[in-house]
Amino acid sequence: MEELKRRAAERALDWVDNGMLLGLGTGSTAAYVVRGLGERLRDGRLQRLIGVPTSRATEILAHEYGIPLSTLDDHPQLDLTIDGADEIDDHLNLIKGLGGALLREKIVATSSTELVIVADYTKRVPRLGTQAPLPIEVVPFGWRTHLGFLSELGAEVNLRRNAEGKPYFSDNGNLILDVHFPDGIQDPFALARLLERRPGLVEHGLFLQTATKACIGTHEGVIVLKAHHT
Repeated sequence: MEELKRRAAERALDWVDNGMLLGLGTGSTAAYVVRGLGERLRDGRLQRLIGVPTSRATEILAHEYGIPLSTLDDHPQLDLTIDGADEIDDHLNLIKGLGGALLREKIVATSSTELVIVADYTKRVPRLGTQAPLPIEVVPFGWRTHLGFLSELGAEVNLRRNAEGKPYFSDNGNLILDVHFPDGIQDPFALARLLERRPGLVEHGLFLQTATKACIGTHEGVIVLKAHHT
């Protein structure tokens, strides 16, 4: 599976040109993108790239591979973001956030002219929420008040914890609730609207009509999908 991720990442790099401002995603597949960019900068295939990382982990990896970095404050409009996904439906709607960076990933993605997703074939689903939980980032203050609200929507809710069993905090100092819908998410757009109206919910992992392309690694090769809404 790691080889399929790497191939998908390599294919996405075909859309990177010299001088681009790039959003750098977070997660195991996006890490192959960062490594590939670093190799191309080192051997001269690419030049004058500037990256905007979506997490502290990606920032550290990009430094390691010699990718010049900046921020959205200095470069508020990006040419392209390449990122992974936890689920992808047939319309290239996504669930993201198992890596804990959903808020920054969404800010960077919406600041980009294009969002290219890289993933292996196991991430494709007929309906969002059938495999992965939906991550929701919440402020620590009053976080338990959201449990009843989410349960009424038919969800099972777990507070994300780190390897030591303590509450996991995002790079923004927030908690993450992993929300599972037993039958998947019937209407992602309606759910997104509901979540966006609730105070204290900072961001959710539904990325709807955001991705423009997806590179899917399969055993037969890399499939390139294009969004219908672009």
